[in-house]
Amino acid sequence: MEGVSKPLKILLANDDGIHAPGLRALQKELLTLGDVQVVAPLVEQSGVSHRITYLHPILVKEIFDADGTHFGWAVDGSPADCVKLGVLEFCGGKPDLIVSGINSGANVGINVLYSGTVAAAMEGAISGITSIAVSLQQGAMPPDYATTARGAVALIRQLTEATPGRQTLWSINFPETAETPPKGVRISSMGFRRHAETIVKRTDPRGRPYYWSGIDPLKNHAMEPETDVKDLNERYVTVTPLHFDLTEMKLMQEFRGAELSLE
Repeated sequence: MEGVSKPLKILLANDDGIHAPGLRALQKELLTLGDVQVVAPLVEQSGVSHRITYLHPILVKEIFDADGTHFGWAVDGSPADCVKLGVLEFCGGKPDLIVSGINSGANVGINVLYSGTVAAAMEGAISGITSIAVSLQQGAMPPDYATTARGAVALIRQLTEATPGRQTLWSINFPETAETPPKGVRISSMGFRRHAETIVKRTDPRGRPYYWSGIDPLKNHAMEPETDVKDLNERYVTVTPLHFDLTEMKLMQEFRGAELSLE
């Protein structure tokens, strides 16, 4: 990709569904960078991670705006399915950029591994395309997706211009909407330490137990310096470079040349 001086072919996905307000806000702002094709789940797919559909056919429905113009494609599948279909079927050739979001809720720390929003971006990166996930922490005030989208596109422009010709993967998180704007932007590593894990047990009207998991995922993480968890908690926009190679390179080096046996 040769910067953003020419119009980009952009694939936009999410995990909150084709009718999510964050998707609509981001689509509007991304049009300033180029042509945008929306391919998003038919219904909400939060927390499905990198699930793909292969045991049954994937149904797709074209979605139109009120004036009858094409808006996008609704996929009865996962966020990763959406990106696969967008790249192979609906973009009319390989897109220059894939964006996923705006997610309703932060995707920081270990939650990156559970997130359908990040998985959609990761699927794009696997296809060799620069991909960026955008998420907005939820709070007491109604989320301001329009302002978040403008800030996100400004960051997307800067990231793509700074890495021309390279296929990169990024996760951007905005702090919750408040009366004051974010303090700034920080390049943050992914936090991976938890100090607590919570499952809430309750009883239904018939006396049967049921459970809620992930009630407050941000507070479950340790607030380690220079991590997305801590920086977001301090009301900074976090920008985290990611990669999908899960190889533990330190152990690879340690065991390189070792002769293991089945006996």
